[in-house]
Amino acid sequence: MPVQRLDHVNIRTHDLEATQHFYVDVIGLRVGDRPPFNFPGLWLYDDNVAVIHVTGLDSSDPCDDNSGSIDHVAFRVDGLAAMRERVARLQVDAQECIVPRNGDLQIFLRDPNGVKIELTFAASEVLPREAVNQGSR
Repeated sequence: MPVQRLDHVNIRTHDLEATQHFYVDVIGLRVGDRPPFNFPGLWLYDDNVAVIHVTGLDSSDPCDDNSGSIDHVAFRVDGLAAMRERVARLQVDAQECIVPRNGDLQIFLRDPNGVKIELTFAASEVLPREAVNQGSR
């Protein structure tokens, strides 16, 4: 499972507008294309790379686990079959999701400190029937 690169950081916020203002007007990133997830958010780009994903929160949402502003750190990786085998062998709790529109597969797990880690695999590693059977995040 070679890690290709750090892919993005996901920030959770109750104020999308202020977060967008900060990262666009202060830092100099730009808002760009984002898959049609079923929750609010935006992706912020440096050049052509979405380096920060922002997830909008509603304080009344039962899924708001209040885990803090940094939701997860994502790595772009390859070797899906080997990673699935490793996760099963080591009995690591993991959740898989398919990204809407592009079909990439995400595996979410937590490090010993509780930090959520996303491992993103290219859609080309996903079997067609898996993409149909997986929910999206």
